[in-house]
Amino acid sequence: MLPTRPDLAEAQARAILEAVPNHPAAVLLLARARRYQGDAGQAVALLEPLARSQPKWAAAHLDLGLSRIEAGDSRGGERALTQAVKLKPDLSAAWGVLAQQRRMLGDSAGADEAQARQLGCAIADPVLMEAGAALAGGQLAVAEHSLRELLKARPTEVAAIRMLAEVATRLGRYEDAEGLLVRCLELAPGFTPARHNLAIVLYRQTKAALALAEIETLLAADAANPSYRNLQAAALSQLGEYARAIEVYEPLLADYPIQPKGWMSYGHALKTLGRQDDAIAAYRQALDQLPSLGEAWWSLANLKTFRFSDADLASMRSQLARRDIADEDRFHLEFSLGKALEDRAEYEASFASYAAANALRKQTLDYDADETSAHLSRSRALFTPEFFEARAGFGSPAPDPIFILGLPRAGSTLIEQILASHSQIEGTMELPDLPAIAKRLGGRSRRDAPSAYPDMLANLDADAARALGEEYLARTAPQRKLGRPLFIDKMPNNYAHVGLIHLILPNARIIDARRHPLGCCFSGFKQHFARGQGFTYDLTDLGRYYADYVALMAHFDAVLPGRVHRVTYEAMVADPETQVRALLDYCGLPFEAGCLKFYENDRAVRTASSEQVRRPIFTDGLDQWKHYEPWLGPLKLALGAVLEAYPGVPATT
Repeated sequence: MLPTRPDLAEAQARAILEAVPNHPAAVLLLARARRYQGDAGQAVALLEPLARSQPKWAAAHLDLGLSRIEAGDSRGGERALTQAVKLKPDLSAAWGVLAQQRRMLGDSAGADEAQARQLGCAIADPVLMEAGAALAGGQLAVAEHSLRELLKARPTEVAAIRMLAEVATRLGRYEDAEGLLVRCLELAPGFTPARHNLAIVLYRQTKAALALAEIETLLAADAANPSYRNLQAAALSQLGEYARAIEVYEPLLADYPIQPKGWMSYGHALKTLGRQDDAIAAYRQALDQLPSLGEAWWSLANLKTFRFSDADLASMRSQLARRDIADEDRFHLEFSLGKALEDRAEYEASFASYAAANALRKQTLDYDADETSAHLSRSRALFTPEFFEARAGFGSPAPDPIFILGLPRAGSTLIEQILASHSQIEGTMELPDLPAIAKRLGGRSRRDAPSAYPDMLANLDADAARALGEEYLARTAPQRKLGRPLFIDKMPNNYAHVGLIHLILPNARIIDARRHPLGCCFSGFKQHFARGQGFTYDLTDLGRYYADYVALMAHFDAVLPGRVHRVTYEAMVADPETQVRALLDYCGLPFEAGCLKFYENDRAVRTASSEQVRRPIFTDGLDQWKHYEPWLGPLKLALGAVLEAYPGVPATT
């Protein structure tokens, strides 16, 4: 009776208990009936004494865990479920909920293990069980080999396809995982865990609109599921729908208040909309629940205008003194401590923290400065005047995009905010679409394999170039909310794709945001980037990258004179009106006074400079690097002649 008439099930359970008081199975039945009727608190009150009296009964601990979670006690639920799977390791449902709860509580490694255990115990096939065990143990190559061999013989085995997709996801091969999960759902449309996995993989590829479609299907069947709701809010944020994301987060956090990463994500949405005080309160809530959550500390530091208290400083140092925190938390804490000490003018100690953070972060990356130099050298060799003359008229004629590119921390957010204050221009974010197209054109299946990009662009015909331009416009369309004729793509890394931009979008505007090499590079060194800026974690890598960037942009200045409009940060700060007028002239737009009052624009700003551009232009950031000059020798050496020539370019570049 439980699924359809829990009230009748409750009546039966109470009748049994009248005849046989404290009968364990009847108490369990009564608790389930109360939970099914929405009274999780009463279920917990029944199950806690039952679990104490039946310490080895897995079912009692399982139901206690589920009831505690529904009552809002995520930590207590996680503890009870952990006890349940200790007693009965093949409880597939318990492992699934455990994965969900551990992720909400900030234990990503524990969540991955629980999900792998769920995959392994949900089936009885010995090969799949072996692959599940390998997944749980992090032996991805072993799991992949077993699963591929099985699928050769049984190509429609949906459990194996889903597990192989999990392997691909763990390895970052999201396109492969997406294809496998789509196949999985073709074979078994009702396979809910596979649909959830697909939504996650789509989200990680920034295909938020597609992810939301899958999430809506999931929520239609289970509207209260916190994992689905968290993912829905994250996907809405990715689409720039921050107000809608907040509408999801607020009731979710009311229902499930103990989830530090949920509070942190809620804080990100609030910050982006300019609600700084509310964002700070959300980050504080996350830290109250999990003081070691380094990313929450960094979220406060990354507000730039926020100042840490003495108590904050002591708390960060206390967390760093622990030996049991993850490296990710440690480097976030070191970046945050560096910012706190910088604000106190303790520059030597601040640099030590920044250096420790960068060294630790660099260990997690495989950035190769030689590879960057080689790629840009191939670009200079390919993109000659003759190359572009032979391809005149290629690409989509749409003038819509305005690309702001260069290095991060070079003032691009300021330029974006100025332009987005014009009635004809919409600001969006650092869009990943052009790099994604370039990556696909490169055709690399492995990180260590050579890329065919940009050389393969020599083989594109006019139709293919136009199709790529149209693809870019279609991919970015969901980010355009206001119906304005022009929009901004502020991805700084697009400087490496100027040749591609000109080939497929010849009427797009290209703006190069440039800042003094030491100011720009050191600002990048003290900034933790979520992804995509692997060169910023080493002073020598930073100097080489900046010099390579200057050389490539000088090449395009020679090959395509006037195609790129350059804005130096120092000139913008010194004479905003002259620079803004020149910027608008380049974009073919009339001057609007609102562009000089960009700080009054209440649009969502999605970068580290979000709080700074809500204020008038200020000069106090121009020379901050000088406080750290004693330790910048490796950066100066790597910059070489580029440093002395700024704002010009060395003659040999």
